[in-house]
Amino acid sequence: MDETINLKRIPRLFLNAPLAQGARIAPDRDKCHYLTHVLRLRPGDHARVFNARDGEWLCAIEKADRKACAVVCLEPLPALPAPADIDYIFAPLKRARLDYMAQKATEMGVRRLRPVITEFTIARRVNLARLAANAVEAAEQCNIVHVPQVVEPAPLEDLLANWEKTDAGRTLICCDEAAPVTNPVTALQGAPRGPLAVLIGPEGGFSDSERHMLRTRDFVLPISLGPRILRADTAAVAALALVQAVLGDWG
Repeated sequence: MDETINLKRIPRLFLNAPLAQGARIAPDRDKCHYLTHVLRLRPGDHARVFNARDGEWLCAIEKADRKACAVVCLEPLPALPAPADIDYIFAPLKRARLDYMAQKATEMGVRRLRPVITEFTIARRVNLARLAANAVEAAEQCNIVHVPQVVEPAPLEDLLANWEKTDAGRTLICCDEAAPVTNPVTALQGAPRGPLAVLIGPEGGFSDSERHMLRTRDFVLPISLGPRILRADTAAVAALALVQAVLGDWG
């Protein structure tokens, strides 16, 4: 690579296309608009492109006009470490706060975004395309190559009933103000470092029956997030920071 190129100044772009030496990619109209009108790139300019499968590549803008654009892959960039195997399971929120949550969970390095429907969930319809778009945007801005997979919503009861089939060996860390151990770091220190999932409930918390379902599963580890009641989007950041620091890729 030309040592005069400052990678930090080169914009990043997610393109869902195969990336390989010499590959030529024709982005869709929205991506072309972003490249040519927002970033104001022109033929010969560089971009860093990733697709969550083939790493990150240094690419050159080959064509850029009002109707179409094209980029060509020049060379792979140094590989970034894969994130810890952590799923983020959450009761959906209203639109703006759900956008924020998806972005922050992506920044915190989760591998999957998994909506779950609980008794007190208010927003029961989830725009999965919008959720994925927020994840992509966060990955582009935060030097992340991996983009979380977005999973179809599932009722909490079904999620727990099927856990041993679909998620065997994965510890479910449930954020619950009624957790028996009040210090979350202490609670997490006894958990395995294998695959993990972090569960955040709705604004109204879990119902008594849901809390009973969670407490009676061996794979569930309840933790407290401190003496204050946090909004669900704030709890997401707090919980994921704790888990990454104690069990994830921050340690």
